[in-house]
Amino acid sequence: MRTIFVLFDSLNRSAMGAYGGQAVATPNFDRFAARAVTFDRHYVGSLPCMPARRDMHAGRLNFTHRSWGPLEPFDNSFAELMKQNGIYTHLVSDHLHYFEDGGHGFHTRFNSYDFIRGQEYDPWVAMVEPPVDRIRAKYDERHYSVSGRDKRMQHTINRETMGAEEDFPGPRCFASAFDFLDRNRQADNWFLMLECFDPHEPFHAPERFKAAYDTGYAGRILDWPHYERVVESDEEIAEIRANYAALVAMCDAYFGKLIDYLDRHDMWKDTCIVLSTDHGFLLSEHDWWGKCRMPYYEEVSHIPLIVHHPDHAEHAGSRRGHLTQTMDRMPTFLEMYGLPVPDEVTGHSIFSALAEDTPVRDAAVFGVFSGPIGVTDGHHVLYHYPPDITRDGLVEYTLAPAHMTAPFTVEELRTSRLVPPFDFTKGVPVLGIDATRDAKRVPNNDGLGFGDLGTRLFDLDADPRQQSPIEDTRISASLYGHMERELRIHDTPAEVYRWYDLNSQTTQGGSDETIAGTDGGGDAAGQQRAG
Repeated sequence: MRTIFVLFDSLNRSAMGAYGGQAVATPNFDRFAARAVTFDRHYVGSLPCMPARRDMHAGRLNFTHRSWGPLEPFDNSFAELMKQNGIYTHLVSDHLHYFEDGGHGFHTRFNSYDFIRGQEYDPWVAMVEPPVDRIRAKYDERHYSVSGRDKRMQHTINRETMGAEEDFPGPRCFASAFDFLDRNRQADNWFLMLECFDPHEPFHAPERFKAAYDTGYAGRILDWPHYERVVESDEEIAEIRANYAALVAMCDAYFGKLIDYLDRHDMWKDTCIVLSTDHGFLLSEHDWWGKCRMPYYEEVSHIPLIVHHPDHAEHAGSRRGHLTQTMDRMPTFLEMYGLPVPDEVTGHSIFSALAEDTPVRDAAVFGVFSGPIGVTDGHHVLYHYPPDITRDGLVEYTLAPAHMTAPFTVEELRTSRLVPPFDFTKGVPVLGIDATRDAKRVPNNDGLGFGDLGTRLFDLDADPRQQSPIEDTRISASLYGHMERELRIHDTPAEVYRWYDLNSQTTQGGSDETIAGTDGGGDAAGQQRAG
């Protein structure tokens, strides 16, 4: 068995022709869909980047227990399990977050890896005295600060080195993958994960792709919007969206080179190809840019998944309508290689769904640690916000205390205490560290609260663009019931229910099952953790 898992970051399904998109030409994604199985209701799990990858490796949600962080020492990893069972695993990626404090432990689970430098604010090009005046004249300061040595300044420095198309990180990722295939395509029993940070912001594409989506905009560069409400003009919005479109077009073109390679070397008959992403991105829809704090509208949470498996080639071009999620990929990969699925995994293998459109799960639950929790049954979706951020705080449960770019502070670590194991830590106690000592500081929320937001329910069948929230206590109760069951399955600690005020929500909604009285998954350990 051989597998190529192509993971693009922030690839919106609405940008792909295979999912009805028309704003971007994606002929290669579309021709792949014609010879593969397309999943129409695939959703995220934990957000954003590294939490999503922990879901993918471990096969379970992690936002219920901690924010952005490394792979934990007790976590399962599909790459590690494959490696232990004689399957060669290789990672090609320009995803710089793997190499920060808060992202370690993922790439080392593979037999080998190739890190492609220069993406986003990767501390790659060393420049003691950057050309501030030239940068200020070139980049719009609403998207790029040039007042100090921040992340966006580092990106402008990296960008100075990218003259020719082949210098861009995305094309270099594909070049590295082709090197791997040239060396190993005759071998068997391998898994290649080709992970491209594109089309994640900043939306910087080579000139030939940018020219194809030229808007005529003549101002300074606008391609890295902050995760906030839209304040740009219509002309500026069009330019930002065009920059994203150009980057998607580049991803499509290079994915097409992979398809050509598979054709040229007759690899379809014995190689599985998986195409997906970690999450989407709001491109001014609903008057927002980005993800995380705002509701996880369909543009963020409803993502593409397209799979070709040689054992199911007769189903080429077919579609699947049942719900699947990010954490379902891990047990699917293991089943494809005949490996047992660990007990801690809560995801469901979708391998059988390649043959027929069989149900995988009743609902999908997704979220950001401390942020809104989303739940959908495929027809309706609820985004549940904590009522305020002044109640008892959340706790980070970890043995690898690191945020995105730095370890936990000494002040945070002073709150740590050893707490009993959860049902997924393999009998290992973990540190409980206060996450919200200051109620105004909420992880993964840019230091902002939720006062300008609130819980809302949408009918996806009648209102697919989510323009008009509805009120329906029966539907809300059903979705809260799905949410509760998923939280219980994940041994969610007691303070999470308090943070989201879920006891009263479930009771008011009239659910058949209430959360009242739960203690971190319903066990005595939950009582001790909550104390």
